[in-house]
Amino acid sequence: MAEFDKSNIISQDIETKMKEAYLDYSMSVIVSRALPDVRDGLKPVHRRILYGMNQLGLAPNKPHRKSARLVGEVMGRFHPHGDSAIYDAVVRLAQDFNTRYPLVDGQGNFGSIDGDGAAAQRYTEVRMTKLTLEMLREINKDTVDFQPNFDEEELEPKVLPARFPNLLVNGSAGIAVGMATNMAPHNLGEVIDGCVAFIDDKDITVEGLMKHIKGPDFPTGANIMGRKPIIDAYKTGRGKVKLRAEAHIEEFKSKHIIVVTEIPYQVNRARLIMKIAELVRDKKLEGIADLRDESNRNGTRIVIETKRDANPNVVLNNLYKHTQLTTTFGIINLALVDGVPKVLTLKELIHYYIEHQKEVVTRRTKFDLDKAEARAHIVEGLRIAYDNIDEIVKIIRSNYDDEEIKKEFTKRFGLTDIQGQAILDMQLKRLNGLNVEKLEEEYNELIATIKRLKEILADESILMEIIKDELLEIKEKYSDERRTRIKRDVEEVDEEDLIEEEEVIITLTNQGYIKRLPADTYKVQNRGGRGVTGMTTKEDDFVQNLFVTSTHDNILFFTNKGKVFKKKAFEIKEGKRQSKGQAIINILQLTQDEKVSAVIPVKEKYDDKFIILATKEGKIKRIEASEFYNIRTTGIIAITLNEGDELIGAREVDADTNVLMVTENGQSIIFNLKDVRPMGRTAQGVKGISLNKGDKVVDLSVIDNNEYIFIVSEKGYGKKTLIKYYSPQNRGGKGVKTYKLTPKTGKIVASKLVNQEDQIILVSANGEIIRLNVKDISTMGRTTQGVRLKKVRSDEENIVACAKYIEEVE
Repeated sequence: MAEFDKSNIISQDIETKMKEAYLDYSMSVIVSRALPDVRDGLKPVHRRILYGMNQLGLAPNKPHRKSARLVGEVMGRFHPHGDSAIYDAVVRLAQDFNTRYPLVDGQGNFGSIDGDGAAAQRYTEVRMTKLTLEMLREINKDTVDFQPNFDEEELEPKVLPARFPNLLVNGSAGIAVGMATNMAPHNLGEVIDGCVAFIDDKDITVEGLMKHIKGPDFPTGANIMGRKPIIDAYKTGRGKVKLRAEAHIEEFKSKHIIVVTEIPYQVNRARLIMKIAELVRDKKLEGIADLRDESNRNGTRIVIETKRDANPNVVLNNLYKHTQLTTTFGIINLALVDGVPKVLTLKELIHYYIEHQKEVVTRRTKFDLDKAEARAHIVEGLRIAYDNIDEIVKIIRSNYDDEEIKKEFTKRFGLTDIQGQAILDMQLKRLNGLNVEKLEEEYNELIATIKRLKEILADESILMEIIKDELLEIKEKYSDERRTRIKRDVEEVDEEDLIEEEEVIITLTNQGYIKRLPADTYKVQNRGGRGVTGMTTKEDDFVQNLFVTSTHDNILFFTNKGKVFKKKAFEIKEGKRQSKGQAIINILQLTQDEKVSAVIPVKEKYDDKFIILATKEGKIKRIEASEFYNIRTTGIIAITLNEGDELIGAREVDADTNVLMVTENGQSIIFNLKDVRPMGRTAQGVKGISLNKGDKVVDLSVIDNNEYIFIVSEKGYGKKTLIKYYSPQNRGGKGVKTYKLTPKTGKIVASKLVNQEDQIILVSANGEIIRLNVKDISTMGRTTQGVRLKKVRSDEENIVACAKYIEEVE
């Protein structure tokens, strides 16, 4: 037996060898498989798929081809890593619920948001989308470098020209060795606007860019809760955003249903519904009577029917808490920069993309310049040939060898070898006057093109303008509306800084529809006018509360059950003059038979302020405003009520002031709040006015430098009476007569304390609104019935609410 040749054995430390092998493997995964390039936003497999489609001619205007044909092309020529991995990448590029702007146009079953897999590659067909052409545009003009493929038989691009910022637009996800990337998709139009802003100002800040790029824009829509995580991600390259489904509450057969129309990105819809059903079955979710999936090809619609005694807002909050209706998306902006993985800020991502575009446009311009100069060189030779055509023909006829002819051309006319060959290749039929003219036109155009291309290469500002124009052209062709909304998270309070402070009118209807309007929506009219329609309401609904406030003020909502909720005025959605508004149950967590009965705006500072509360049975209570500084989203107790009693009024007051209570049957009382000691939130309050049988309190007012008491009745009659005719009394008395009731006037609806410069807004049951100047309203005694303020022809036009508006006078 021959001895083993030990000279071929290489001795090496196994630890060192393992480190080297693992490092080689990890770098191969990082650079060649898992991470996208910062320039075109593609991993190698995606780049090879798009290039493979280009090579196969799968243009958007050509027929689809079998996916298996594309997969075979890519695997056999560029990507020897298995057909399933390639096809999975093709499928993802075609799924509009995974890719914000799909780069593959798929025909057949490419899976669904419910987690269904795509059909086998032999059944599906693909071609490029129109946007994919922008990724590959001018790739044949030496705009990018090519490299040998795996067997060095062909060339493949190292990067694509990517004429739009694909990395930001479509995002990317990948797990390498020791690192991972998870980049969120964005809106194409916003990203291009951000790139243009960067080109115009290289020193622009992340905050400046965010004026254009609001935040991620996911294919499935939904809501991002809070701006702070977005800012952190854009400034550092890392962040975690909270995604929440888009859901609203509707009335359905005397019950409520929760309708989910958009779910967070990458959530499996079928699995989400199964999870909700499991939680209901295990009694971890209460108040759900039925669950059904009404989704179709037009979008998501998950319907959750609540039980009659359940609070739909509480049910929805529990769904957010316990299911994937709320998820998080961890942003890691990791990409390859010159082959090295790097975590990038928003500004850096745009910077590297613009640098890539500078190189692409520069190389394209050089390519076009070389081509134009080469053609101009030939045309110059042809022009000489046309000018000396007889002698050219003579030289050609007197020689048999092309090389000798070209040498003679050079000797006689100074033509180059290339020009000489072009003359030899020229057809005799081109020797007419028309073609001579066309040649001159072509030459002049070439000279102008060469001049323009040289100007581009010599002046970077011209180059950048070209990049801007081409980006804006792509935006014009392919941009769409943002799908993901960015909402204020309950933990954030900085959104107020972004809201312009302005006066607004807020209306709330009897059946709970609320909206916000600019204060100048309604024009001042003369007394006795018909008014304008302020809200479109249902037949049995009418406006109940109306007041003027600022967008930055807090709004305290007091309910008939004595609870209080708090919202910022800008959190109430702005509506149009005739719109119905938003259901209050979508804003406040009200119980089944609970409704808002009093609303007051309060400033941010609560020090030395009190809130007074009045009930239908004549109770009054004074409480420190600071008691309402921190209010849970589920509300807190403001006053404890007797059975049958309801809260009818709430006002913000100073420590010592006079208040006015007016009843439905025309009684009123003024007393000082010194008679009402401050109480805790759960106290019942004390008697403010003694009521006759069948009477009830309709309004509560605070007296502060007011001249008149304004009274309005349900039939549209009203008056103003000097307040000096009313003397303060002790709390708890029957008060004095303040209005003469007749069948023509009807009962009292409301009272306001006013001055001559004030304005009054009246609201009727059918939603008509009229705005009146107080100075135009008659001044009368306490026991009169007043004059007609608004024509009321039926019960449907009865006055149901009024508010005071003070117009600023410079």
